[in-house]
Amino acid sequence: MTEASGDSYDLVIIGAGPTGLFAAYYAGFRGLSMAIVDSLPEPGGQVTAMYPEKMIYDVGGFAEIRGRDLVDGLVKQAAPWKPKYLLGRKAEKLETLENGVELTLDGGETLRAGAVLVTAGIGEFTPRPLPAGDGWLGRGMVHFVPSFDAHAGQHVVIVGGGDSAFDWVLALHPIAASVTLVHRRAKFRAADSIVRQARELGVRIITDAEVTRFVEHESGALEAVDVSVKGTGDERLPANAVVAALGFTADLGPIESWGLEIDHRAIAVDSTMATARERVYAAGDVAAYPGKVKLIATGFGEAATAVNNIAVALDPDAHLFPGHSSNAE
Repeated sequence: MTEASGDSYDLVIIGAGPTGLFAAYYAGFRGLSMAIVDSLPEPGGQVTAMYPEKMIYDVGGFAEIRGRDLVDGLVKQAAPWKPKYLLGRKAEKLETLENGVELTLDGGETLRAGAVLVTAGIGEFTPRPLPAGDGWLGRGMVHFVPSFDAHAGQHVVIVGGGDSAFDWVLALHPIAASVTLVHRRAKFRAADSIVRQARELGVRIITDAEVTRFVEHESGALEAVDVSVKGTGDERLPANAVVAALGFTADLGPIESWGLEIDHRAIAVDSTMATARERVYAAGDVAAYPGKVKLIATGFGEAATAVNNIAVALDPDAHLFPGHSSNAE
């Protein structure tokens, strides 16, 4: 299908985190066409944005798995069913139709679907801005690193003091020409262990400092940044890329106006994962019910429950339980 206004799917999934990606696989397994909408430019949700290099220990079947490897595996698992990815897009408006729903995205294009599954995690991620980088996003500045190879041989400046900033430091150090971390405070939010690891690698860490200016090469590319260091003045650092790892804010945005029962950024659901609005379901961290435990593993089970019930809602003659995937030809 194309991205033209009015594209139709059996299911639109809002949120491309682990739960949404597994829901895409399961929807394909149930024979449903689907599109995935996410405000971030890469799949993976909070895992990609916040801890792609961290090991995850509570995913069934894996003693440990790196965050980005989990996301890669989920994308690969869903790939045979050809989900349509609409990344860097926001779901704005939802209207009920006679036989489904119509979803309007930012930019005005519309999607029609038999049902919507909200897997938005803790909400829509909005990167905290780096004022000096205004106008440089995509031209040398990024908020997270979807591809390490793109920074091979580059001078990289990472701005921030949290776990994700140090994750990028450790990941890029072996392949970049240089990695420098700049943080406005002397103390870090990151775990002491990964700060210590970065120091042991010899990574230059500049504290009590702020990036004040991006310096443009005559070709238009980024070539350096100016840094103001408290007590010592200004310094110019070579920089082909800046990772602004300043964290994200999260909220449900327009979803809160869709007539759902919402409390503390969570959507109330019943045992079928249905919300208070017909043909709208929720799964993963965004879904709430008594006794809920927020784990990736929980989200996987909720995604399967939601998709199976959606399949029956769209076709009453369908079976709720489709059989085991190991029996599929």
